[in-house]
Amino acid sequence: MVRCSDGSLYTGVATDVPSRIVKHNDGKASKYTRSKLPVELVYCESVSSHGDALRREYAIKQLPSKIKRELLCSAMNTLHTHF
Repeated sequence: MVRCSDGSLYTGVATDVPSRIVKHNDGKASKYTRSKLPVELVYCESVSSHGDALRREYAIKQLPSKIKRELLCSAMNTLHTHF
C-alpha cells in the first residue's frame, strides 16, 4: 500500500516492491497514482501465492479508509515495539 501526495491510499500487488515504487514515482505504474506523485510505501504484506496476493488486495480495497488507516497504525505500532 502506498500513500499518495494527496494523502490517499493505493493498494496493489507486486513481486518486486521496490521496483514497483520506482515505476509509480516515474508515472508508469498506475493511472490512479500518476496524478498523485510522489508515492511512499506505507504497508506491505508477504503471501505465499499470486492468488493469495490478489485476494488480499481485493479484501484491503473493500475496507473503508478509516479501517485502512487503522491497519497502518497497527502495523507501525507493531514495528516500533520490535526495535
